[in-house]
Amino acid sequence: MARAMARQRAKQARKSQRAQRKAGRKTASRRSRSGAKLAGKNKSKARRQTFIASHHRADAFEQGLRRYAQYRDLGIAGATKGMVRAHVIKMVPPCDPAEVSKRHFHDVEFQMVYVLKGWVKGEYEGAGVVTMREGSCWLQPPKIKHSVLDYSDDCELLEIIMPADFTTVELE
Repeated sequence: MARAMARQRAKQARKSQRAQRKAGRKTASRRSRSGAKLAGKNKSKARRQTFIASHHRADAFEQGLRRYAQYRDLGIAGATKGMVRAHVIKMVPPCDPAEVSKRHFHDVEFQMVYVLKGWVKGEYEGAGVVTMREGSCWLQPPKIKHSVLDYSDDCELLEIIMPADFTTVELE
C-alpha cells in the first residue's frame, strides 16, 4: 500500500511539473525579444498580412513628397493593408539648405529612420542638431518638429512609418 501511495504521489508530481512547464511556455510566448511581457491582444482583430519581397532596381525610385528626395516603395503598405509603410529615400544632390530646412512634423504613430549610405544632419525638437551617418538609426516620436539641415551627395535612408498613409504639416 505504501508503494502504491508513493507511485500516486510521484505521478501527481510529474503531472504538476508538466502543467508548470506548459504554463511557462505560454508565458514565454507572450513576451517580446527583450523579455518584456506583452499585453494580450485579440488576434482576430489583427490585420492580415501577405508575403512581399522587393528587390533593388535603380529605376524604381520616384519623386515623392519633396523635390530633393526620391522614394523607392518596398511594398509593405499593401502587404500590411495600410498598417506600415517602408521605403528607401535617396536624397537628390546637391543639398540646398534653403529648400530642405523647412520645419515640419509628421502625423504618425511610429517613424524610424536608418542611414544606408552617406550622412544626414537634422534639427529635432528637444534634441537639437544631430548628424546621422551610415549605420545610424533614430526614432522620431509622433509629431516631433524637425528639419533637414544638410546631407551628403550619396545619402540613402530606410524609413519605416505607421500608419502607411499620414499627413505632413509644414510649420514655415
